[in-house]
Amino acid sequence: MDAFSGVACSGDITTHRRTLSYRGKEFNTEALDTIGKTATMGKLELNDLTKVFGDGESNIIAVDGLNVTIENGDFLVLVGPSGCGKSTTLRCIAGLERTTSGEIRLDGRNITDAKPKDRDMAMVFQNYALYPHMTVRKNIGYGLKITTNLSDGEITERVESTAELLEISDLLDQKPKELSGGQQQRVALGRAIIREPEVFLMDEPLSNLDAKLRTQMRTEIQQLQQDMDITTIYVTHDQTEAMTMGDRIAILNNGQLQQIGTPLECYHQPDNQFVAGFIGSPSMNFLSTTREEGRLINDAFELKLSEETLSLLEGTPDQLTLGIRPEHIELTDGTQPDAIVTQVAVVEPMGEVTYAYIEIGDETYTLSVDGETRIGAGDDIAVVFPEEKIHLFDSRSGEAIKNSTLTDSIEPAQQL
Repeated sequence: MDAFSGVACSGDITTHRRTLSYRGKEFNTEALDTIGKTATMGKLELNDLTKVFGDGESNIIAVDGLNVTIENGDFLVLVGPSGCGKSTTLRCIAGLERTTSGEIRLDGRNITDAKPKDRDMAMVFQNYALYPHMTVRKNIGYGLKITTNLSDGEITERVESTAELLEISDLLDQKPKELSGGQQQRVALGRAIIREPEVFLMDEPLSNLDAKLRTQMRTEIQQLQQDMDITTIYVTHDQTEAMTMGDRIAILNNGQLQQIGTPLECYHQPDNQFVAGFIGSPSMNFLSTTREEGRLINDAFELKLSEETLSLLEGTPDQLTLGIRPEHIELTDGTQPDAIVTQVAVVEPMGEVTYAYIEIGDETYTLSVDGETRIGAGDDIAVVFPEEKIHLFDSRSGEAIKNSTLTDSIEPAQQL
C-alpha cells in the first residue's frame, strides 16, 4: 500500500445511489456512507497546528500555530510562495506527516494521530502517483478494492461511471505511459472522487500541465467539487488558481497564516503588505512615503490626503508605504494638482490590456491600461493615484492601515 492508498475511506460501508450533474450530463454513482457521519460531515478544523523539522539544534518551523476552519462543502485554497508551509500543512491533514503540536478535527473528532486510512480523505498529488503497471481501470478502482467490501461487479460499475463522468471511458484499458498529462490528471482525479471521501486534498495537481490545459482542468475541478459538494483543500503557489477556484483562500508565508477570506476580500482589503503584493497580477506597486502636514511626501511627488484618510492615520507612524495596483493608476493630462510626470520605459501589449513600466524617481512601477490605448516606450506621460484606490501600510510592520474603497454601486449580473 502506498501513501495515496493509505488516504482512503474506512469503517463499515453501505452504499446508496446518487446522481450528479457535470458538463451537461447526469452521472450515477454509489456513494460511500460511513457509519457515524452527521449533517456536519466534512467540517475540518486546524487548531494551533504546528510542524517543526529538525533535531532540536537546527529546527525549521514549517507550520507555525495555524488556525483554520473549513466548513462542510467549502473549497479552500492554501496559497503562498515556495517553502511557506502549504504542502506540509496538507500532508499533516492527510496523516502523511506527524504534527509537532496542535490538533486536527474532522466533524468534531480528533484525528491528529489517526492513521491515514482512518481519516476518510482522498489526495491528488502533483505527479499524479499512478501505478505504471496498472491500467486506468485498475488505477481508478484500486482504492475501493483495498478499503471497502464492495464486490468486483460493484467496483467495475463505479469505475465505468467515474470514467464516463471524466470522459476517459475509452482509456480504461490503457496504461499511464500511454496517456497525456491531462489524461493522467483525470485518472488521478477519478481515483480520488470514486470513493466520495469527506475531504479532498489536492497538492498542486495542475502544475505539470501546459497553460491551456491547466485552465481547462481548473474549470473541471471546480465543476466537480461544486457538484459533489465535498470539502476540498487545494494547495498551489499560483495566485491565479487561488483567485479563480476557491470559495476562500488562505495565504501563508514562513509557516504563518497571513490572511484568510474570499478572493475579492484578500484582493481589495489585504491585511498586510505581503498579502497585497502576493495577490494580484501584476503585483501591487509599493512606494515609500512620509506623512507631513496632511500630505504624503515621496522624493518624486506629493499627495494631498482627505480628512477622512487623515482620521484613519491618527496615532500611526509617519513612515508609510503607499500601495496601488497597476489597473488603478490613471492617465491624466498633467493639469491635476497631484499629477506625476513620468516616462514609459517598456511596454508589454497583451491584447485586452497593455502593461507599461513607468519610472518614478529611481524606481520602475507597473501601469495597466486598456489594450486600445496608444502608449509607447519613451513617451512622457502624467499619471495620478486616486486616493480612494490607494492602500497605506505601516512601513515597519507591514500592517494595513488603509485599503482601497470598494464602490457600492456594482450591479449584479443580470439573471436570465
